[in-house]
Amino acid sequence: MDSNPVVEMMGRPLRLAVIGGGPGSFIGGMHRAAAAMDGRYEIVAGVVSSDPDRSRKAAVDMGIEAERAYSDAMEMLDAESARSDGADVVAIMTPNDSHHAYAAAALDRGFDVICDKPMTNTLDEALDLVRRVQSSGLIFCLTHNYTGYPMVRQARAMVKSGELGEIRLVQVDYVQGNKADEQDPDPSDGLPWRFDPARGGPSLVMGDIGTHAHNLMRFITDLEVAEAAADIGHVAPGRIVDDFGGALLRFENGARGSFWVTQAAAGVENSLWIRVSGTRGSVEWRQEFPTQLIFRPLEGPVRIYTPNGPGILPAAARASRIVAGHPEGFQEAFANVYSDAAEAIAARRSDGQANPMAMTFPTEIDGAIGVKFVDAVVESSAANGVWTNAELLTEEGT
Repeated sequence: MDSNPVVEMMGRPLRLAVIGGGPGSFIGGMHRAAAAMDGRYEIVAGVVSSDPDRSRKAAVDMGIEAERAYSDAMEMLDAESARSDGADVVAIMTPNDSHHAYAAAALDRGFDVICDKPMTNTLDEALDLVRRVQSSGLIFCLTHNYTGYPMVRQARAMVKSGELGEIRLVQVDYVQGNKADEQDPDPSDGLPWRFDPARGGPSLVMGDIGTHAHNLMRFITDLEVAEAAADIGHVAPGRIVDDFGGALLRFENGARGSFWVTQAAAGVENSLWIRVSGTRGSVEWRQEFPTQLIFRPLEGPVRIYTPNGPGILPAAARASRIVAGHPEGFQEAFANVYSDAAEAIAARRSDGQANPMAMTFPTEIDGAIGVKFVDAVVESSAANGVWTNAELLTEEGT
């Protein structure tokens, strides 16, 4: 990522306005760092808190000019769309229930959009954003940042090249322990937004990490889940929100899969793991050891691929930032997604052509498919694990 095709195409970095992600937000800092890492964006405006005074102060503390440190998101979108030097792109990192309203308003005013996951809480809202994006021709990037890891892109490229043969089995686990303490029940007063289904969505664990696991297996395999037989709920006594979810999967090509996510595994930190098995071999990747992709061919010795190491494919080389043997991780993967989106946005705005390798970031379609999968898992579990359709069918039947 040494060159800066965005500046080459536009003569300047993209001007970015941010909504959400203010003081105390982990993900807000990740978004801003990812945007800044490659010099392809300049943060010029922001609304970073629902409290107007706090928002303006925090935005100024982040280096945003006082006149562009806004107190209200709609005020910002109107003001920036009217400026000759206004923002090009809007990044949304707010509670889930506001994603649709802010994304729709930004698209309606001609802004390209980068949005945190899940895209929306409901399928109707998701499909509305799909229609808005596709009718406008604007770029929509959903920050499933695990797709930015070099070795995840290596796995995807190996599947696409046929090195694994026909995919037969897919296993994905995303295991955390941050809700394992049974002495830490759901709060009764001042309910945090993630614990409120109206704001956080129908399933806490699915919205927080299940959508990541689902997107990762789709990204690597390029296969859609046709049906799911699921069981979701909570294992901590007295808890109301979901802290685990498991499902058996049937893929569109006949492959079988297993899906397991939980935030109640005591002592576990952030263990996202995937294995994809085809007729010619299997690949395995673990997020806590992200610089290794293990390939187990049907015949021949096990191979271990590393960023910028021997045998990596162009898609992985593009996402590898430093010399082989040096670790790179979460922030760099996040930045890869932001940088790829920047190239696509700059190409659209300058009537240029984006590098096809820059078009691998998750889009509005991926977001809608993720929301549909959450709905299918919730529906299946409510029906005691019955096989439930998980395919997204739009008005056009695709």
